[in-house]
Amino acid sequence: MTHPRNYDLAQRMAELARASAAPRSVEKVLPDVTAAAMELIPGADTAGVLLIGKGGKWDSVANTSELPHRLDELQMLFNEGQRWPRYSAAVVEIGVLSGLSFKLYTSDRTAGALNLFSFKVNAFDAEDETTGVVLAAHAAAAILASRQGEQLQSALSTRDRIGQAKGIIMERFGVDDMKAFDMLRTLSQDSNTRLVDVAQQVIDTRGDN
Repeated sequence: MTHPRNYDLAQRMAELARASAAPRSVEKVLPDVTAAAMELIPGADTAGVLLIGKGGKWDSVANTSELPHRLDELQMLFNEGQRWPRYSAAVVEIGVLSGLSFKLYTSDRTAGALNLFSFKVNAFDAEDETTGVVLAAHAAAAILASRQGEQLQSALSTRDRIGQAKGIIMERFGVDDMKAFDMLRTLSQDSNTRLVDVAQQVIDTRGDN
């Protein structure tokens, strides 16, 4: 029995959802997304994810071949999208004649894009675009969850370091919790240094006489 493509999409997304129910890193989720894109979008000859970080830093990941990384390099070199002359001419010379790009939206900014490429002209249709949007949403959710986890770990580490520094100050100077924190905050303000960095400095002096 042949199922319509929207049935295949629903089945594949259910598998992705089950796989991501357990904690998984972005490095493990995104290859599943590009593999699903290759499976569900017949015109795609290759797929990859371009991640955009702070300060314009970028990373080409989860590629199903070497080609997406090469195309990402060209896009960053020319600072152009697929409709712009230098980039378009360069990718046509490579043999890429069709492309689909889906932005990966997170809560605060665009994290990057899910990119699909084909060596055929007019390789993608409206149904492919719908499938790509769904897969991109899944990829963006994985990126957002990973970032939130990283932020949580960072917050916990910061809290622990400040707590440890307060304990050292309380023991060393015979002050209470609030006074120890006030001393840390004053040091931070006077030296124009982040509170967590001041706390780390206090921790580092723990063995000093």
